Amino acid sequence: MSETMLDALQYYGAAAATIAALLVSLNLGERWNGWAFVIFVTSSLALIAWGFLQSDSEGIGWQNVALLCINCVGVYRHLIRRKPVGKQASND
Repeated sequence: MSETMLDALQYYGAAAATIAALLVSLNLGERWNGWAFVIFVTSSLALIAWGFLQSDSEGIGWQNVALLCINCVGVYRHLIRRKPVGKQASND
């Protein structure tokens, strides 16, 4: 893989994670948090690819495998899961 593509994966992963963290920190509600986790998922995917394709970066790859699982839980919790009838989230 070209050095340019590896750089793109690395910098996209870092920028996307930063934007997603900002969205979560603003606490704009369930849907915004859910979409932030979608961005986190794309960041994790980019950093997994970068980590395993770049020499000496497997630690970042494995860390992002774990973060991908956590981020998928966030997507499920905020965008997919249906709340029981009568229950409202306090931050919507």
